Amino acid sequence: MSGSNLAGLVRDAARRDPDKIALIFHDVVTDRDATTTWSELDATVDAVAAGLRGLGLKPGDRVALHLGNTPDFVTCWFAALRAGLVAVPVNPGSTARELTHVLGDSGSRAVVTAAGTAVTLGELEAPPEHLVVTGSGVPGATALADLLSAGTGPVEDVGGGEDVAVVLYTSGTSGRPKGAMLSHRALLASLEQGVQVEPPVVTRDDVVLLVLPLFHVYGLNAALGMVARQGATGVLVERFDPVQTLELVRRHAVTSLIGAPPMYVAWSTLPGAGEALAGVRIALSGAAPLPAEVLQGAFKASGLRVFEGYGLTETAPTLTSTLRSEVAKPGSIGRPLAGVELRLLDDRGRPVEDGDPGEIVVRGANLFSGYWPDGADGPDADGWFATGDVAVQDGDGDLFLVDRRRELILVSGFNVYPREVEQVLATHPDIQEAAILGIPDPYAGEAVKAWVVLRPGSTLTPDQIMDHAALSLAGFKCPTVLAIVDELPHSATGKVSKGRLRELSG
Repeated sequence: MSGSNLAGLVRDAARRDPDKIALIFHDVVTDRDATTTWSELDATVDAVAAGLRGLGLKPGDRVALHLGNTPDFVTCWFAALRAGLVAVPVNPGSTARELTHVLGDSGSRAVVTAAGTAVTLGELEAPPEHLVVTGSGVPGATALADLLSAGTGPVEDVGGGEDVAVVLYTSGTSGRPKGAMLSHRALLASLEQGVQVEPPVVTRDDVVLLVLPLFHVYGLNAALGMVARQGATGVLVERFDPVQTLELVRRHAVTSLIGAPPMYVAWSTLPGAGEALAGVRIALSGAAPLPAEVLQGAFKASGLRVFEGYGLTETAPTLTSTLRSEVAKPGSIGRPLAGVELRLLDDRGRPVEDGDPGEIVVRGANLFSGYWPDGADGPDADGWFATGDVAVQDGDGDLFLVDRRRELILVSGFNVYPREVEQVLATHPDIQEAAILGIPDPYAGEAVKAWVVLRPGSTLTPDQIMDHAALSLAGFKCPTVLAIVDELPHSATGKVSKGRLRELSG
């Protein structure tokens, strides 16, 4: 590979296979596909990188990418890195309040957005210095097409290595999101760790479905980054529609799936899913636990096996995978990737006894550089980072997540892990989804509160739900407060957003 800048992966792929298709983009409006070769993508990245520098942006300046899963996002992502800028991907569905925080906190000098969503930016009290739109007709904005036409000739990659490539804002469990700083080194290291897994998730010959949101590290690096690293072909989709994406998998002979549990759950309910997925070589799931029934045979007719992984925004992202295990066990997150050191430690920082839960603490070249802007709360002096996640390790060396350490509930001094309670509630046939949080209690310190979504037509009562929990849980673990709700808030990758749930509950 050339250089230590992530954008060099595009240049490498273009030199190896200039005429090979890099991206297939499905336009949901026209229901048509457009293709881009690696040489075309590399030339467009050059032009946009030159155009961004032409706006007066200097190496280290932040540029926000307020775009969906489109070729424009891919181009602007690699162009920002090639120009030595720091990308700040933002959920295109963000509210003006959320955007105000991210843009203000990151100090982004420019925002690249679609013409249709520029109105949201217009609600900001302090809009960035430069507004670049992928369409036209927005007063005061620079059209992305004008940046393209202004750029000429190849552009050398600026910066790399320990330079910050991206600031990704993590949702957290409470409070305002924090910006995790990932260097080129961290992003590239994660990809190199990934290519050592056997069987590989992505090879040069694979066609990969790119439907995970690119503003999230999982879609950005584990999916798009790996496509560029291997010079594969990505099928880019703006949003996940079960029927439509399944058809795209069949139409474009997708061989590698990098997804999240809601995708596999939705596909498992569709007739013909087995036939459509028959050509898929490998499937990966992450971001949240995959239901055991999906893992154990929902796609039996296709022969598809879904492997689970675990990681964080701060680790670029992947830390473990069941591809590293001898057997992919239901509920397991597998074993660490090569190059990732992992320990399970107790409250005093000591290794736990075999079979006991401990906080996951990791070290590796894929770790972030701390939180924006000063690198606070990053890896310690010896390179170790405490993830805040609690896991146990079985006798074979396979890991099983227990819960978030920061979400641990202390009831009269006893530990309650929300995930354990959620799993018990989910076994009831009338419960579609459940979430658990600790709430203040004057006697026990904290109490267990449950939010429950019932399946359509269910008449299950709170008392019946609590009785169900009592069959499998000790008394101190059972919910003492319960709310039946129509839906739970979710993150972009389908995980229940505990921070938003806490905010909504007051």
